[in-house]
Amino acid sequence: MAVFTVDQVRKTITNGQVKEEILKGINLSLREGEITALVGASGSGKSTLLTIAAGLQPATDGTVLFEGKNILTMSSEQVRKIRASKFGFVFQFAHLVPFLTVAEQLMLMLDVAESTLKKTEQKQEVDKILNLVGMEHRKDAYPSSLSGGEKQRVAIARAIIHQPKVLFADEPTASLDSRKSHDVMTLIRDLTKTLNITTLLVTHDEEMLSYTDHIIKMSDGRTRGQVHCPA
Repeated sequence: MAVFTVDQVRKTITNGQVKEEILKGINLSLREGEITALVGASGSGKSTLLTIAAGLQPATDGTVLFEGKNILTMSSEQVRKIRASKFGFVFQFAHLVPFLTVAEQLMLMLDVAESTLKKTEQKQEVDKILNLVGMEHRKDAYPSSLSGGEKQRVAIARAIIHQPKVLFADEPTASLDSRKSHDVMTLIRDLTKTLNITTLLVTHDEEMLSYTDHIIKMSDGRTRGQVHCPA
């Protein structure tokens, strides 16, 4: 079932008197429980596409349908609420709040998502998610004491604590060594399947593609075909 559909999305920017078309009519369909990877050279448009799909910047034209509604025509407040409650984000760097413990990072996300759970239930949910990502033993630690791989695991836990429908992952392994990269991608793959999340991944690392269900190659603002990765 397609949860997310991008239809004829275009993005044009103006630099002085020159107009540059960054995205040239992109079509994309994302399904539950699957990871779709966007790959391509720097400047191909893959990160621009991800940020438009996630409601982080507007498109010049086209539609982005999430649960049957076009987020590109919604008000900024409507999009903010969807991002907070329905989307999860993981980036190259964890961007953890330095003065909050691991558990507090996740509790903050529940507040942002306007969780209706009671505080005791929120703490139970935090424990459950930290157990899923293998970080329950570090729940009281501060970011300064965590390794790069541990920080990214916490970032992933924070991204899914509110049970999002879609996970956007923009180069989540770019700052990690090979072993930690494989650990993080294994975790993202397992959580996508276990929690039935729809994951859109941007990566330049071809070794990470083995963890995905679909690969879409981008070049000069266009998609250059889609490859299905058999299990």
